[in-house]
Amino acid sequence: QVQLVESGGGLVEAGGSLRLSCAASGSIFSRSAMGWYRQAPAKQRELVAVVTRDDRANYADSVKGRFTISRDNAKKTVFLQMNSLKPEDTAVYYCNLNAGFLENYWGQGTQVTVSS
Repeated sequence: QVQLVESGGGLVEAGGSLRLSCAASGSIFSRSAMGWYRQAPAKQRELVAVVTRDDRANYADSVKGRFTISRDNAKKTVFLQMNSLKPEDTAVYYCNLNAGFLENYWGQGTQVTVSS
């Protein structure tokens, strides 16, 4: 069984930075794609960034150039460095681990609030 624990959320002013972390348990981290999603009030959950097991990263257009996803397989942790934050980045951010159709797990979420 995999558990994902996010940390690093909080309140920041527009233009500021935050770094989210997601620590995974279990033994499948290194062969998994890791992603960050977010869900704002009254909106659907959306993909923010994903890093494959081969360390290739992809980003939503809305965060390109501002956010960076990275992973540390030895620590079984994925990070999301968020710079130049905007009020529209306010959401609950969720970590996702995907190692196949039957191996898809979510964290509990961490709140990010950006004030204008």
